[in-house]
Amino acid sequence: MRMIIRGFFRLLRLVLTPFMLLSEKLTTPKAISRSPERQAEIDAATTNLALYEFRACPFCIKVRKEIARLGLNIERRDAQHDPNHREALLKGGGAIKVPCLLIKDEQGEERWMYESGDINAWLAREFG
Repeated sequence: MRMIIRGFFRLLRLVLTPFMLLSEKLTTPKAISRSPERQAEIDAATTNLALYEFRACPFCIKVRKEIARLGLNIERRDAQHDPNHREALLKGGGAIKVPCLLIKDEQGEERWMYESGDINAWLAREFG
């Protein structure tokens, strides 16, 4: 019975993934406009950020839309298919849970932020 349920949800994910990605592409907002100097400052500030994600995760899509809305250049790391990123997420953040934003400060300290709502609120506060 467990195998049937697991198979059902895998099939469901397989069927829904293209629709979720298409929906993301069609509904992603345009970036806010900034002066080139201000955008360069923000691009420099985002070099210490990385988003660990699964491509079709609805919460990751929510964060990617906020990143696009704010016009941020944040490195995206696939924790689903890349074993190195998956291991880094487990070691650094303590759990393989996405989305997770890795924030490195000037001293090299790392902070791992989970939860899409918290990530979006932090991004809006810092770069909005």
